[in-house]
Amino acid sequence: MNTTSLTPRTGGQILVQQLITHGVKQLFCVPGESYLAVLDALHDANIAVTVCRQEGGAAMMAEAQGKLTGRPGICFVTRGPGATNASAGIHIAHQDSTPMLLFVGQVARNAKGREAFQELDYRAVFGTMAKWVVEIDDPARVPELISRAFHVATSGRPGPVVIALPEDMLTETATVADAQPYQVTETYPGAAQLAELAQRLQSARSPVAIVGGSRWSEQAVRDFTAFAQAWSIPVYCSFRRQMLFPATHPCYGGDLGLGVNPKLLARIRASDLVLVVGGRLSEVPSQGYELFDIPSPAQPLVHVHADGDELGKLYRPAQAIHATPQAFAAALSGVRPTAAVPWKGHAEAAHAEYQAWSDTTPIRIPGDLQMGQVMQHLKEVMPADTIFCNGAGNFATWIHRFWPFTTYASQLAPTSGSMGYGLPAGVGGKRLWPQREVVIFAGDGDFLMHGQEFATAVQYGLPIIVVVLDNGMYGTIRMHQEREYPGRVSATQLRNPDFKAYALAFGGHGERVERTEDFGPALARARASGLPSVLHCLIDPEAITPTGTLQGIRSAALAKQ
Repeated sequence: MNTTSLTPRTGGQILVQQLITHGVKQLFCVPGESYLAVLDALHDANIAVTVCRQEGGAAMMAEAQGKLTGRPGICFVTRGPGATNASAGIHIAHQDSTPMLLFVGQVARNAKGREAFQELDYRAVFGTMAKWVVEIDDPARVPELISRAFHVATSGRPGPVVIALPEDMLTETATVADAQPYQVTETYPGAAQLAELAQRLQSARSPVAIVGGSRWSEQAVRDFTAFAQAWSIPVYCSFRRQMLFPATHPCYGGDLGLGVNPKLLARIRASDLVLVVGGRLSEVPSQGYELFDIPSPAQPLVHVHADGDELGKLYRPAQAIHATPQAFAAALSGVRPTAAVPWKGHAEAAHAEYQAWSDTTPIRIPGDLQMGQVMQHLKEVMPADTIFCNGAGNFATWIHRFWPFTTYASQLAPTSGSMGYGLPAGVGGKRLWPQREVVIFAGDGDFLMHGQEFATAVQYGLPIIVVVLDNGMYGTIRMHQEREYPGRVSATQLRNPDFKAYALAFGGHGERVERTEDFGPALARARASGLPSVLHCLIDPEAITPTGTLQGIRSAALAKQ
């Protein structure tokens, strides 16, 4: 027991001690008067505090660390506007199954229910986005409820927990013992389930595997890779989960994202056994819920998930295995073929299809800046463990399709499609692992959703590299607009600042890139600067996708009318 637990402490002091007890080393915040007592307790604590410029950015930084480590990311914001600003990060953590704790200041207990200054009903606001929402009204219960919050955030299907902190509770004293450090519970598959899986695989002729979700680890990826290699089974990564299987492995077949390879979909549809590990087969990876029939897929489905409630929720599996990806992958060492598998060519063909799909050589887009060559240059000069980050927009296709993810914990991207995520996520990643290089892809509209967090990168000396692809519009929406209402451009055009000057104004490094040959030297100067950098890349507005143009989409739409 910590000796400080034997003396009276304020609620704020008790709370900070619980964070230390549970292994918290970093947290993100935008300060507010509603939790001054916590800020004071942090003054003497061995916790690195990152002060951010907007609560949404702070929450996304915390979510990014939770995604990379599997430990809850920690964020503190003030009541009312601070909490609602942070809600975007909570929604990301929810849909991405990321463990996260959001601490929110609350009005004093004697003012509740009166619509006091910045008062908010946190249970009503966050109830559908968080795994649990709790308000701590008694400082003596802080150890109990914070311990529970860590366990809820990391158990089953991980997710965010929101903890409201009445400001007078934080200044009230109590004498209470500290909790014990939380421990994550793994759920293991049974021997009979593994034997059944082996029998199903041995009887198959064209099986495939799809990996996704959270509760993975570097070791789990290695274990699953060895399993896939032993069985020569094609492996596909779920949407924005490409760090779960090395793209260079001969069993890798690509990712189930947006604008997916048609040959990939055909191979999955033609399979006679689908092993899904960790993922939920939600809207994007299931291609609008059309890849598999609901509730009974045409292909026999073996579904492995850490949360029993997800098994059978949408898809009736032929075999349901309630297990975490880490525990399941470790157990697969005992699941090996007893005879040569007949489908080795199946895996080889799937990998060849991925290689052809991700080849930058034939890619040509309108304009002087050829992004295919840019991606090829990045593959040649950036370390394999570079953390690539992005928010939402067509620009993200350049990463997802053409960067070969080979390292666990090297991808930060929101499956919820939240704009503005890339920059704060990159700050969170670089704050966590300063030795890793971090590259952020952002569209012009996407970047300015949380562009102010570039100041946070400068303040903490984080030499991230932001590649801003500027086409002067909300490109994804414009693409859909041309498809549905061809030629009727409305509310999608943007007038942008000089992003090079923007970076310089914040104290970072800036470059303007207009031609393909400019990119390599600009990237080299940015990396050598030791500063947070922006590469302002001017993209022809017609280059809406790697293989399509706005004019082409418009013409096709008009031809159908």
